[in-house]
Amino acid sequence: MSLQAKLDAFKADFEAGKPPYNVPASVIEVMHRATAELIASGAAEKALKAGDKAPPFTLNDPEVNPVSSIELLEKGPLVISFYRGVWCPYCNMELQALEAALLSFRELGASLVAISPQTAVNSRKSVRQNNLDFPILSDTRNDIAAAFGLRFALPDYLVDLYTSLKNDLPSFNGNDSWTLPMPGRFVIGRDGVILYAEVNPDYTRRPEPEDSCRHFEKQHRLRQTNYEPCGVRIWPYQFLVGPSRSPSGKSFS
Repeated sequence: MSLQAKLDAFKADFEAGKPPYNVPASVIEVMHRATAELIASGAAEKALKAGDKAPPFTLNDPEVNPVSSIELLEKGPLVISFYRGVWCPYCNMELQALEAALLSFRELGASLVAISPQTAVNSRKSVRQNNLDFPILSDTRNDIAAAFGLRFALPDYLVDLYTSLKNDLPSFNGNDSWTLPMPGRFVIGRDGVILYAEVNPDYTRRPEPEDSCRHFEKQHRLRQTNYEPCGVRIWPYQFLVGPSRSPSGKSFS
């Protein structure tokens, strides 16, 4: 089952009010309103796209060790996944899918990191709960998310809802900004240029790991006709075309 199929199945149960969440319809309505307004704002269209230069960063992992994007790119291409936090079940399912694809990323010479605004304590919880073997980095006040064009402020009515549900973002994130990143996935080449980007203001929609992994090979201009990174057959012409955008909104070059 694909990642999105799993997310869709979870969403159906969640919005139906099934246990263990038992969410009332009024809460779902508020969440739908906030998502619709974020989509209508056009914020996702302002995010960085394929062909843009990725901003460099140094962020701490859960053990407060600095992790530099520049140093990672010296070793090979880099996959970055921005997510909301350990409190988000959709994010946890995405992290698990990325973990399942981690060996494929590494076989292609790529590094993988995930970035959220949460504190180191909550990042350790993300690692522990999802059995992760790749770095989870803390982006204080979503500053790096903002540099990628992902940061947005929650509307007051959504802040009120989160507070009533005891989803206390200031506690999770260690600041009172009430901002989050739109979920985003970026593949960055060794030259720092973004090869692939997908940003979705609907937090229930996430790209498949395979969507990221296929774009590593663009730097190598493969000539093989049956190479299958991450189990997906890729034909050579896919790596020879210029920048374009798919009907799904995925940006690639």
